[in-house]
Amino acid sequence: MTPSPLRIVLITTDARHWLGQFDATAPNFGTAIQGLLQGFGDLENVEVHVVSASPSSLKSPNKLAANIWFHHVFVPKQGWGRSFFLGVSWQIRRLIEGLDVDIVHGQGTERDCAVAAILSGKPNVLTIHGNMRVHAKRSKNGHWLYYRIASLLEAICLSRCDGVVAISRYTKDLVKGLPPRTWLLPNAVDRRYFDITPTPPVVPHILFIGSIDERKNPLGLIRACEPLLRAGECTLAIAGQGDHDHPYVKEAFALARTIPGIEMLGFIGRDELGSQFEKCSLVVLPTFEDNCPMVVLEAMAAGLPVAASRVGGVPDLITHESNGLMFDPHDQQDMRACLERLVRSPETLARFGKQARIKAHARFHPKVIAEEHLKIYQEVLGRQKF
Repeated sequence: MTPSPLRIVLITTDARHWLGQFDATAPNFGTAIQGLLQGFGDLENVEVHVVSASPSSLKSPNKLAANIWFHHVFVPKQGWGRSFFLGVSWQIRRLIEGLDVDIVHGQGTERDCAVAAILSGKPNVLTIHGNMRVHAKRSKNGHWLYYRIASLLEAICLSRCDGVVAISRYTKDLVKGLPPRTWLLPNAVDRRYFDITPTPPVVPHILFIGSIDERKNPLGLIRACEPLLRAGECTLAIAGQGDHDHPYVKEAFALARTIPGIEMLGFIGRDELGSQFEKCSLVVLPTFEDNCPMVVLEAMAAGLPVAASRVGGVPDLITHESNGLMFDPHDQQDMRACLERLVRSPETLARFGKQARIKAHARFHPKVIAEEHLKIYQEVLGRQKF
């Protein structure tokens, strides 16, 4: 006798409303969610219902895969932040009551997903992608009230859920003492990145992906690379956007214009990111704080070595001297020494890149991550369903 399928509700953000993509007919999920759904689509005897709410009515497909359904929930503006997402949560709970599901998984504490999950009336777990309590402590944060409210709601949700999926040890330490249990499990990587075959140029090409702001530290990277760039030992592409009126952004662009070999790409989408991976030699992330940066996972899946900061959750991803190098982002000499070693040694780049792809297949592949999620759900439910 075939057991009944495990029925999962995944509450996540569909970015169409927030990005003004009102005419788009397909939901727009983050790359980590896209990877996880790909993994669920590969599994048998699993039924997934993806639920996303927005303050606008959007045309949406009924199904995303043979075993994955999609439900868009329209909630007027008064049901959002001004009601602490209680309006959204009520609408989602009504939907879930008609689906006869086993467990609810809230993706992220930035908006409504975590609140809706803990108020769903079902066993539930949460995944934290951006640590709202960390963001709220930044004195220079331009949206102080939003982050203070998000921080408060995050703390409440963490203490009332059935468990938290921590995508890095950094997050696991930050939530210690709040949820009844935690599991350490990184994000899934969209499988398209595993199909990339880089063809790096003779002159090593360095790629930075991230916001042009103080936290991501692109200005520090430009300064560390400057001697190598002026000597013609490498080139540098910076992909990202920032507030062009901000002094930090102005300084970064001004310096970039004075140094040969730098290309400022602006914002690039997921398809263009793959094209950039194909023609670069390594990816560098000089961030001062990060949880589980997707660009590191995606670069590894593409077979690219990564040089990155020894901060936050980044050390969970990179094994120093195996699939990449790590440095102190506050020390430009340390960063420069790592980059010099990589751009001057094609053999090291090739060896690290090969190991990066092997590690990514073992740890971040969509099916691997989906199967690990099922084990978590099984633990919460306390019974075998599949």
